[in-house]
Amino acid sequence: MKQNRRTKHHIPRTIALLGFNGVAALDITGPHEVFSVSSYLAQEKAVSPYRILLLADQAGPVRAASGLGLIADASWHDFQDKVDTLLVCGGPHMATLQRNQKLLVWLRTMARRSRRIGSICTGAFLLAEAGLLNNRRATTHWREVTRLAKDYRSITVEPDAIYVKDGPIYTSAGITAGMDLALALVEEDLGRDMALAVARMLVLFLKRPGGQSQFSTQLQAQAVEGQRLADFLSWLANHHHEFMTVEDMASQAGMSPRTFTRIFVTETGDTPALYLEKVRLEHAVRLLETTDTSLDITAQECGFTGREQLRRTFQRHKGITPRDYQKRFQTAKTTP
Repeated sequence: MKQNRRTKHHIPRTIALLGFNGVAALDITGPHEVFSVSSYLAQEKAVSPYRILLLADQAGPVRAASGLGLIADASWHDFQDKVDTLLVCGGPHMATLQRNQKLLVWLRTMARRSRRIGSICTGAFLLAEAGLLNNRRATTHWREVTRLAKDYRSITVEPDAIYVKDGPIYTSAGITAGMDLALALVEEDLGRDMALAVARMLVLFLKRPGGQSQFSTQLQAQAVEGQRLADFLSWLANHHHEFMTVEDMASQAGMSPRTFTRIFVTETGDTPALYLEKVRLEHAVRLLETTDTSLDITAQECGFTGREQLRRTFQRHKGITPRDYQKRFQTAKTTP
């Protein structure tokens, strides 16, 4: 029995990526690279940990939305092999696929035959249409989370998540979040050391936690470029560590506090105080992930009044203490 378990452990896990004409190229190439680098780094072993397949409507050429040409290994129509992991990729136009009843039936069948199934970006709409996300938590690209929640009422949509795991079903946010999901799957399969090695090889963060916002305050600042607060938000990114009130911010923006607050909410969707808190939190996250700075210094450098305010902010936004977060996600080499 021991020999059988050892042999089974060394059988490559089959990762199937479902693509199509019009797919987002990085939805395929990003996760594919993560899994293939894992196999490359494990090449000293007798058997590669992963076997990666690209499935499409037909075997052969597939044209991504960007125009990039890809080659599918097989057609999903006649693919009935058991796979370890099936990842459904997304693209800018999913409506036709959502109406493909044969594909939806195939997805339901594969979900029963696979250890886990997931989606990248708008691939979540295929899982949803197939009924695989019913009464589950899920996410997708930030531009589509509202539509996903509206069209599929039984799904609990988590709009800020990088990726969501609910049982054997995984969904990820837009485009590059597929690489975050793939890294998380590698860590589940092969351990943290391998995931860290892959992240280093690809020059990626080891892990952006599933609860980390996919739409950061820096992206919010870019979204209001050319509007009235653009210059102020650029200034705030470099002065978030300073003590300031809403009145101070309004003065910096050259407005009355009342006008400033009204315009701020309109252009960013957040109150000035909440936005500033998010900026400070994002800087704290980067320090905790990449340095071994103490919590007191982290709080000071990010503009919090102290470690207690830092702790409360972490708990409120991430449901975890900064110390626990640092233990789980720190990638810096700490001194002994």
